Amino acid sequence: MEIFKQIPLYRFLAYCNDLTLEKVVLDCGAGGETPPLSLFFEYDYRTIGIESDNEQLQIAENYAKSKGQDLNIMKGDMRQLPFENNSISFVYSYNSVFHMTKAEVEKSINEMKRVLVPGGLFFVNFLTTKDFRCGEGPSLGNNQFEQYDDDIPVIHSYYAENEPETLFNDMFILYKEDRVLERIYQGEKIRQGFIDYILRK
Repeated sequence: MEIFKQIPLYRFLAYCNDLTLEKVVLDCGAGGETPPLSLFFEYDYRTIGIESDNEQLQIAENYAKSKGQDLNIMKGDMRQLPFENNSISFVYSYNSVFHMTKAEVEKSINEMKRVLVPGGLFFVNFLTTKDFRCGEGPSLGNNQFEQYDDDIPVIHSYYAENEPETLFNDMFILYKEDRVLERIYQGEKIRQGFIDYILRK
């Protein structure tokens, strides 16, 4: 069985497996190589994915086809999800939601909470101000910067330690982890900062 590099989602999967809700999971930002929806598929979840980038969508579809999986990833925008209120048991967005302004992040979080069933679980992570790239590039204010990923301009929003919690006043925090990673990337040592949340509606 393949080991997925999105390690924090194994913890989320364990929390999901502990509940008796219908095994339906939505990934907001579901494209790219080794899409983690494949992990949930292996555990018999019905998977749904939203991806805004055509290239990343195609990469994920090619991966799923190579494994004989129907991950049901579609083109879409997490700021306006095409799903009914209270319709999905488990929702997550991994390393995705912070690639927009904080106003758009709030809109996206509200959409993900809207489609989540009462008692359902939500995983999301944020970049933090401890990250080595915080402060680089043109500032959009409030620790929001336009930076380049693979020569493409991308917004990165960085959060102070407790800052995201204003988005979750109507949810119960089951798990929070403030992570600082030091690793070698392209021959250089880098420091990354994330906050992970697992929440219940």
